[in-house]
Amino acid sequence: MKTNNMTSGNSMKQIVLFFLPLLFGNLFQQVYSLVDSIIVGKGIGDKALAAVGASGTLNFLILGFVVGLTRGFGISFSQSFGKGDSKLLRGYVLAAQYISTAMSILFTVLCLLSLKGMLTFLETPSDIFKDAYDYFAIILAGIIITVLNNLAITILQSLGDSKTPLTAMIISSITNIILDVLLVMGMHFGVRGAAIATVIAQAVSYIYCRMGLRKIPILCDETDENRRLLVMPQPSLCLDLLKIGLPVAFMNSVTATGGMILQYFVNLMGSAYVAAYSVCMKFAGLFEQFGISVGLAILTFVGQNKGAGNYNRIRKGVRQGLALSVLVNIPLVLIQVVIPGTISRLMLSDPVTIGYCAEFMPILGISLFALGWLFVFRYSVQGLGNTMIPMFSGFLEVAMRLGFGFTIGRMSFRGIAISEVSAWIGAFIMLAMTYFILIGKES
Repeated sequence: MKTNNMTSGNSMKQIVLFFLPLLFGNLFQQVYSLVDSIIVGKGIGDKALAAVGASGTLNFLILGFVVGLTRGFGISFSQSFGKGDSKLLRGYVLAAQYISTAMSILFTVLCLLSLKGMLTFLETPSDIFKDAYDYFAIILAGIIITVLNNLAITILQSLGDSKTPLTAMIISSITNIILDVLLVMGMHFGVRGAAIATVIAQAVSYIYCRMGLRKIPILCDETDENRRLLVMPQPSLCLDLLKIGLPVAFMNSVTATGGMILQYFVNLMGSAYVAAYSVCMKFAGLFEQFGISVGLAILTFVGQNKGAGNYNRIRKGVRQGLALSVLVNIPLVLIQVVIPGTISRLMLSDPVTIGYCAEFMPILGISLFALGWLFVFRYSVQGLGNTMIPMFSGFLEVAMRLGFGFTIGRMSFRGIAISEVSAWIGAFIMLAMTYFILIGKES
C-alpha cells in the first residue's frame, strides 16, 4: 500500500489528487444514505423511516463524538509521519487503538443503559418508540466496529492514502444496500435488519482498511529493535492523543446541537416549512461535501508539513486550498441561486413548499464560499496542532444560531436561513484570524 509524503513536490497536484478520492467517497456515502432511506421507507413504511430518523440527533451527538476523537488522533499521525519518526508514529497508532477500544466499550455500556431515557427526553412519539429503540440499540452495540473503522480510515488518510478508504467505502456501501434488501425487504427483519446491515457494512470496511494498513512498511517494520516494547501504549502518548483528540470530539457534538436549535424554530412554523427545511438541508449536506473534502485534504497536508517544519509550504498549500474551495463551489452556488425551485422539485411537489425552498436556498448558496473557507481554516488550524480554538468555534456556531434564531429566525423562514449562514461566517472569521496568528508566529 502506497503512502503519500506531502512534504515535497507539487503541492497543488498533491492536494487535488488527495481531494478527489475524498470527494467521491463522501458523495457516494450521501447517495447510499438516500438509497438506504428509500429501502427502509418502501420496504417497511413511513413510520419505520420516522423511527430511524428519530435517532438521528442521538447519532450525531454520540457517534459524532467518538468518531471525532479518531479524527483528532489523525493530527498526531500526520505530524509524526511528516517528521519521519516511524517509531513515534507506531506508538501513536498503538495508543489510539487502545483508547478507541476503551472509549467504545464505555460509550456502548453507558448509552445502552440510558437509551430509553434519551428517547423519552427527545419526546419520541409512542407509535415509533419501540422501533427507534431497537434500531439505535443495535447501532450502539456496534460502536466499537464503527470507531475502529474510522480510526483505520484516519490512519490511512493521515499517511496520504485516500484511495483505500474510498474503495472501502464503496464496498461497504454496496454491502449495506444488498443486506438492506435481503434483511429488510426479503427476510422482513424490520428496522433491526437495517441496523444489522449498517454494522456489518462497517465491519467489511474495517477489514478492508486493516488489510491496507498491513501493507504499509512504516507501520509494520519488524526490523525495529524496539518494536517488541510496543505491546502496551505509552501513557505519555495516550495523554498527547487525548489532548488533541477530545476537543475535536467535543466540537463535533457541540456543532450537532446547532442544527437542533434551528430545527426547533422551524417546527414551530408548521409542516410545510419543516418539509422545505428538510429538503434545503439535504441539499446543503450534499453540497458541503465538496468543501469538507478540500478541508480534509488540507488537514493531512498541513499536518505532515507541520511535522516537517515546512511553514512556507503550509502557507502556499492553504492558499491553494482556498482557491480550490472557490473553484469547486462556483457551480454549486449557481445551482442554489439560479434554480432553487427546479432542484427542489426533485423531492417536492407542493408549489407552496417549493416556494419556501426558493426563498431559503439562495441565502445558503451565496454563503457557500464562506462555508468552504471555514473548512479550510478549521482543518488548517487543527493540522497545526491547535484543536481548542476549532472547538470554541463550534460553541460560537451554536451561539450564533441561537442568537439569530431567537431574534430573526422566529419571525420568518428567511431568518432561519440567515441564522444558519451567520454561524458559518462567524466561525470562518474566528478560524481565519486564528490561522494567521498561528502561522505568523512561525515567520
